Amino acid sequence: MLVSLPAALFKDLPRTAYDVATLVMLTFMIVVGTLVKARIRIRSTTQSISWNETAIVIGAAIMSVHWVVLCTAVGIALASLRLSPIKVLFGVGKNVLVAAGAGYVLALGNWTWPPHQPLGMLVPLGVAYLVVALVDDLLAIPVIALASGTEVRRQFRANLDLRIAGFAVRFVVTVCTLVILSADPRMLLAIPPLVLSLHLAYSTRIRARTEQQAWQRLAQTTDALNVVGLDQVLTTAVTRAAELFSADEVEIELRAGDRTVRGGTGGIAYDGATHETSTVDGTIIPAALEGHDRSVNVGWLRLRFAGPVELSEREQYTLRTFASALCTAVRNAQAYAELARIAEENAYAATHDALTGLSNRRHLLDEGTEQLTTQHAAGVTALVLIDLNHFKEVNDTLGHGAGDRVLMQVADRLRGAARPDDLVARLGGDEFAVLLRGLPAPAVAAHRADTLLAALHEPIDLDGMRISVEASGGIAVAPASGGMPELLRRADVAMYQAKRSGRRTSTYAPTRDTADLGRLTLGGELSRAVADHEFIVNFQPIVDLGSGEVIGAEALARWHHPTHGMIDPLRFIEAVERSGLLPAFAEAILDQALIAAGGWRAAGFDLPVSVNVSPRSLLDARFPGAVLARLRAHDLPPDRLVLELTETLTLSQLDVVDRVLSRLRDAGVRLALDDFGTGYSSLSLLSRIPVHELKIDRSFVTAMEGAAEAAAVIRSTLDLGRSLDLIVVAEGVENEPQRRALWELGCSAGQGHLFARPLPAGALLAALQRGAGGRPGALAPPLHDAGAVIRLPGRRSGGRARTAVAGSTAAQIADDASRH
Repeated sequence: MLVSLPAALFKDLPRTAYDVATLVMLTFMIVVGTLVKARIRIRSTTQSISWNETAIVIGAAIMSVHWVVLCTAVGIALASLRLSPIKVLFGVGKNVLVAAGAGYVLALGNWTWPPHQPLGMLVPLGVAYLVVALVDDLLAIPVIALASGTEVRRQFRANLDLRIAGFAVRFVVTVCTLVILSADPRMLLAIPPLVLSLHLAYSTRIRARTEQQAWQRLAQTTDALNVVGLDQVLTTAVTRAAELFSADEVEIELRAGDRTVRGGTGGIAYDGATHETSTVDGTIIPAALEGHDRSVNVGWLRLRFAGPVELSEREQYTLRTFASALCTAVRNAQAYAELARIAEENAYAATHDALTGLSNRRHLLDEGTEQLTTQHAAGVTALVLIDLNHFKEVNDTLGHGAGDRVLMQVADRLRGAARPDDLVARLGGDEFAVLLRGLPAPAVAAHRADTLLAALHEPIDLDGMRISVEASGGIAVAPASGGMPELLRRADVAMYQAKRSGRRTSTYAPTRDTADLGRLTLGGELSRAVADHEFIVNFQPIVDLGSGEVIGAEALARWHHPTHGMIDPLRFIEAVERSGLLPAFAEAILDQALIAAGGWRAAGFDLPVSVNVSPRSLLDARFPGAVLARLRAHDLPPDRLVLELTETLTLSQLDVVDRVLSRLRDAGVRLALDDFGTGYSSLSLLSRIPVHELKIDRSFVTAMEGAAEAAAVIRSTLDLGRSLDLIVVAEGVENEPQRRALWELGCSAGQGHLFARPLPAGALLAALQRGAGGRPGALAPPLHDAGAVIRLPGRRSGGRARTAVAGSTAAQIADDASRH
């Protein structure tokens, strides 16, 4: 019929039983090609690979388009009766479009059946089959990708070689079938068995490839589980299992820690307590997380599917293998975490005190060494060593348990008083240390130490008893050499110095370090040095910061050693104080200072001279008489001498010192408190000693531009000076910005290398006579243009410097006037 009858026969209704049989056979081929297929499960949905497009293309080649579309729709519908309506509609729609595409492509190519030349049908059939393949993939692959949660591009590349090979095989089958039909139409009945045999072979090939890929993914997944972090193990397991088993959700429940994680190919969606239920309803396939011998069970692995799913035998074995590998990975990760925890605890115990939780000596030395070797640019490093006084009495009276509680409270207070960058440590017993890092200036260390010691001032409540804790602190700034051991040694020296002197804190000074053998050697030569007049005096001028005129000078002792050259006083002063030669030494220095002042006065520069006084001299009742005698001998008024006192005086010494200083002050000698702000007793001394001047330590001036603390100390010192009607002199003025900043803060006088280094008396006189800018008596230009002049009462009164020109703003003039 197909050979003899014209092609137009099929454009009309079937006229014979043979025509009807042909339509039925085509429909039957489509049904068989749809039912006999390779099935692939994706999550809870099963996707199938069929041969129905072969039957569709054969039908499009031998009959008109509308009959092919009708047979396709009927065949697909009959083959999909057991599926859900949405799947039936999708299958019918997709294949109808495939049939229409094949028919119209052949029609556009002027296809005729039967063909005149069998080989001539290859090109139009090839184009038609290519269109069928593209339409089928374009409609099916996005749906599969959406169902599996994978990218469309990735899904298109999956098994691309098999799909191309399958289309090629089916195209060859289609061509061979049409060649056979063109020779004998009755051979149409033999086509279904042939197609079925080829289909079964192809399906076997697909299943083999699928299983091979599944085992490869299983091997890759188990390899990926070989990580040490438990979180990483769980994340890998969830994402890989969701891909390996095409599950909508994977859940892992761990017995240890009551922890459950859930997620899919996109990662972990839930990580928390086990009692929280999943949002995916449907099939649940559990697997125990146990080893091969089933002796250990760490939890459960559950695969969740949104619809009904039954795993194949191969998938069940894969699931058991994966669960066993996951069990091993979880146990390894838990063991590693436990080892890491133990190692961390051991490392912490090796560097921290077990009682207080503070760093121990080892950690302090390690951190300090690293700080000193790598962080020099980050600021000054200092160490405060704190020792509790009379702590043994607490242990002996209340027991070691009470003593431990006291130590813990002390540790808490020090930790609370320290700054975030500081390192608080317990060195053992009742000894603590605080490493101060990033200080803007060395002098700030004393203020930080005061804060730390003040934190211990409040009594400690212990079982209803209030116990007062007293402590002594030693302060040391990082040395240029020697590292952390030397810094600790110096802080220890300073701490014992504080204990001996009865002070709360003491700052390390080389003069009090008995470990300096060179200083001990020099001590044996003091007697000869005093007799041979090897001690000389240089003078550093004190300048009016506003006008630049000299208003005084400070005498600075030096030892001109015949062998060692010029020796700094820090190396010999304490030896002088201990040697019994202090009165002779003090008289020699005072004589030279008064001689220089007399020479300047005779030359027209009536400048007071400042001389540093040892605290031991102030404990000598004969000292005031000796000073006044030297003033009379050199014919100088008492107010031309300023005695500078240091803050090393202790409160216990003040009763004796009061009488000495009162006699000197009553006689007209002026008193100054040197290095103000660097010691704990600054305010206490100021309230007891009737001084005329305060001198700001050079370390604050150096740091004032970059450190708020230093600037605050200077500002508070100036405010204190104004309120007590005291002169304030800033030491260590090195540059013009410092000079101007100090003047604008209200500081009237200063000294430092900006104006002159310490000079011999004659050299200073020559500098005064030369002057600056043609002004004798001035060593620096004024900070202002010539203009309004105001008087600043209470300032040092040199022979040529009694007034000051107003500052840069009217507000400064008004402020200075209101202060006085």
